[in-house]
Amino acid sequence: MKTIVCFGDSNTWGADPVTDTRFPFDVRWPGVLRRLLGDGCWVIEEGLPGRTTVWDDPIEGFKNGRDYMIPCLKSHMPIDLITIMLGSNDLKKRFSLSAFDVAEGAGVLVEIVQRSDAGPEGKPPKLLLIAPPPLAALPGTRLADMFEGAQEKSLKLAEQFRRMAQERGCELLNAGDVITSSPIDAIHLEADQHCRLAEAVAERVKSMLV
Repeated sequence: MKTIVCFGDSNTWGADPVTDTRFPFDVRWPGVLRRLLGDGCWVIEEGLPGRTTVWDDPIEGFKNGRDYMIPCLKSHMPIDLITIMLGSNDLKKRFSLSAFDVAEGAGVLVEIVQRSDAGPEGKPPKLLLIAPPPLAALPGTRLADMFEGAQEKSLKLAEQFRRMAQERGCELLNAGDVITSSPIDAIHLEADQHCRLAEAVAERVKSMLV
């Protein structure tokens, strides 16, 4: 049995942009991933709405991905593979970050995993970094003020994540190549996009676990 941890934010947690609630497990992309990978894999959801890469949120609190990464790794070890999809919340206006800094924040998490002993035989788990998809148009959505100016920055994330992944020698999937954010709230994924993301992740995971 292979253990896979999906570490992310509300799009890993399964926030539904239509109802502002949570999708059922079998609709959320980690749940779809478990079905696609079959009985030989155990997929663990570690999604937290509002989670950042490495930044303390002065309003929401307890959202810093760096603070929870090591406890997460220790809780679920031995981990064969971990996916990390974070960065969208770093684009909130309150953080005033560039796409470069968002990618560097994700890079800190990559380095924590690469230095860990949380994989089989005390080695690091295999790692698939997922660059989040660009935000949709924000004007008129309920999150427009919170993410003011974020769409333009989000269009640069793929390039910066690619640079960072190359520098740190980790596998990268650009989610923007396969999915789009919902126009309803500009941030979250609709059900069909969860399915498409799971299919893309499953294909990469199968090749990485050979």
